Amino acid sequence: MTTYRSLSSDFVVAPQITTADVAAIKDAGFKTIICTRPDAEDPGQPSAESIGEAARAAGLSFISIPVNAGQAPSSDAVIEMQEALNTLPGPVFAYCRSGNRAGQLWTLATQS
Repeated sequence: MTTYRSLSSDFVVAPQITTADVAAIKDAGFKTIICTRPDAEDPGQPSAESIGEAARAAGLSFISIPVNAGQAPSSDAVIEMQEALNTLPGPVFAYCRSGNRAGQLWTLATQS
């Protein structure tokens, strides 16, 4: 499984994953996977749909909240993340190209 960075006791961020990583993510105790990367940013990048199918087949929740590289997350993306954090089971494994956008979106969604 790819390396990840904990932002809280129940939220981590990581670089791009593959469908083969999903079993290890589940085995590590995560209950939800969140993709914050738009499809087709890089050649050969797995689609959010393919990761989502693998996650659901493994019994995990999955949601895609794409954030474009080099742009601040939109207010809609922040609201979607807040809703996901409030309704989907944790702990949560979130990913994008490097993990930075996923972390930025989490930070914005959890600010008081």
